[in-house]
Amino acid sequence: MREITSLKLKGLFIFPLIFFLAFSALAQIPQVPREIQFADLLVRINEQARREIQLDVDALYRNPSYFRMKAERASLFMPYVEREFRNAGVPEDLKYLVIQESGLISDAVSTSNAVGFWQFKQGTAEEVFLRVDNQIDERKNIVSSSRGAALYLKKHNQAFDNWMCALVSYQMGLGGAKSYFGTQYNGKRVVEIDRNSHWYFKKFLAHKVAFENQLGVLVSNSGFLDEVRIQGPTTLKAVAPRLGVTEAHLKEYNTWTVRGNIPGDKPYSIVYIKEGIQQANPAVIQREVSNQNQQQTQKVVTTASAFPKVTGNTQKASQPNQIQINNIDGVLADKNTSQEKFTDDIGIRERRFRRINDLDKDEPVEAGQYYYTRPKKGKAEVEEHVVQPGETLWSISQMYGIKLSSLKSKNRIREDRDLRAGMILNLRQPRKRGEEIPFVPASEYKKIIASSEQGSNTPVSTSSDVVSNVPAANTPASTPRVSSNQGRVVHTVLQGETLFRLSQKYGVSVDDIRRWNGLTDNTIKVGQKITINKP
Repeated sequence: MREITSLKLKGLFIFPLIFFLAFSALAQIPQVPREIQFADLLVRINEQARREIQLDVDALYRNPSYFRMKAERASLFMPYVEREFRNAGVPEDLKYLVIQESGLISDAVSTSNAVGFWQFKQGTAEEVFLRVDNQIDERKNIVSSSRGAALYLKKHNQAFDNWMCALVSYQMGLGGAKSYFGTQYNGKRVVEIDRNSHWYFKKFLAHKVAFENQLGVLVSNSGFLDEVRIQGPTTLKAVAPRLGVTEAHLKEYNTWTVRGNIPGDKPYSIVYIKEGIQQANPAVIQREVSNQNQQQTQKVVTTASAFPKVTGNTQKASQPNQIQINNIDGVLADKNTSQEKFTDDIGIRERRFRRINDLDKDEPVEAGQYYYTRPKKGKAEVEEHVVQPGETLWSISQMYGIKLSSLKSKNRIREDRDLRAGMILNLRQPRKRGEEIPFVPASEYKKIIASSEQGSNTPVSTSSDVVSNVPAANTPASTPRVSSNQGRVVHTVLQGETLFRLSQKYGVSVDDIRRWNGLTDNTIKVGQKITINKP
């Protein structure tokens, strides 16, 4: 009995001790450096200003419980802030402003009646296309409001070409910031901070210093914040069972819908806590590449099941304004048709549709293919893509929602015939002039192929089959996987491919491919084996 009591007492001390040791790491108050990299600026801070900013950092750490609460909220919501800023081309460094503005409390209200995560007044919210009325207040929606904040900051930066000035204009307004700064910082990439520098920017630097190394530290393991896009009309009560949560849970995290109703004017982002560990990019593997004789360990994201990311009302994907593809409005073609007929059905001008999707004039719309109805972006959400057999520059650009011209220019590659299986294409940063496109090592390439086939819900090939189908580094990516029978090709369907594209690739008709494979229509799936009898 004494031993049991002793163990219980030890347990009572052990847990607080573990928590104390863990929190002590967090509680080491960071010191304000003399130079800070912020966005594309080098910020130099003199000693007096540094002491002033340090006092604000110390104040943020003064109450450990309060600081931890803020850090947990930041760890939940920040991935969506980062994503929206990334999509808008706004430096992610500006994300700490949301902590400064609201502490990431969705329904925070200021004394001047600014509301929500980013503390927008109603007029400003409407300027950045947020809905605010007696049904919906998107200022309280982390996705919509962050998109609005990114738009606001980007617009103001165009006036200054200086992110410090743009950030201060968030507090002063554009006119006030122009009056305060004049043109002294326009285009500057080095700024000096002293006692006379604007208080709002110094307060921001304190938040950046305080939180930049704490996101994800000591966050509870109860889950992560997940997002679904819902097209109404519906209610949180109706959506809750589908997500496996209660209506009360959805109301807690979605205060933007005043009465729990979701209108039907557009898709809305609903967030909720999902159990498990968030995987920002599924199917990530480690690889080693040799670049200019230096070994570097990097990450490559395979596209087996991660892209294109389709959200929204997928039951009505073939109707306009129902889904988003890679966070861009889009639509699914449910049958083969002409561009003219398709664009009439979805309500978009044919020429605009062609331009958005990088299509030739006479190219038909293919059943099962996703098309964009809003312009694609200049960058993808992920850094790189490993080219797989059968892929084209167009199919890769559609897969990630990146403009075809951007994909080509980033990699200094113009034609499909220049693609090679195993190439590592840049999707965000331009490749340096004269820099050769690297290849993933053969051993890792096999893993990528296997991962793709697993992600397509088809049986995984045996290791010997995978080896036999991995092209050499100098083999064009369009080279098919050939069976032992001469003159016959067995092609594994990849993301974005259609029968029409296969017919173009192999110089045969769509009808022939259907007949050879016993297909009743033009629908094919990723991972499906298609037999081609070469002419």
